[in-house]
Amino acid sequence: MNAFLLSILILMQQTSFTIFEFSSNVNNKNWRVVDDVVMGGESSGNFLINKEGYGDYHGIVSLENNGGFSSLRHDFDTVKVENFSKIILRIKGDGKDYQFRIKDKQSNYYSYIYTFSTDKNWQTITIPIKEMYPAFRGRKLNIGNFNADTIEQLAFLIGNKKNEKFQLLIKGIYLK
Repeated sequence: MNAFLLSILILMQQTSFTIFEFSSNVNNKNWRVVDDVVMGGESSGNFLINKEGYGDYHGIVSLENNGGFSSLRHDFDTVKVENFSKIILRIKGDGKDYQFRIKDKQSNYYSYIYTFSTDKNWQTITIPIKEMYPAFRGRKLNIGNFNADTIEQLAFLIGNKKNEKFQLLIKGIYLK
């Protein structure tokens, strides 16, 4: 087989990659909730694997004491993304808006963000990686959209500037 055909076959096999997929026996130790309590707020997020085997991120967002957000973060070993153009989320929300965030390096103070809406049904959300914009503490930064070759952290965040209960079920996160 010549080198050209071999490279085509390798490329075809790499059309998707699973970053994380939930099931009832998955280890969720690298997932953590970070709420606005880190700055004095009173929001309360929780995370567990439910009996159906989905990641279940739920809680209450409170605006008290200048609060207003809850986030669920997942740190992982470096994943190469240079051969992919999209992140695919398989989720079921509650009709509210959420942010999906990534970091190319866990040590960065900023994240790259994409906002999506849920509709109370199972959804497949397609996120063009290059459309994710950089932000820090709710402010868009002027450093260009995501263009790195790797990611090391992902997060879901709810912060719709109102007091509200929330629930987001997560089946999986994939690259395509």
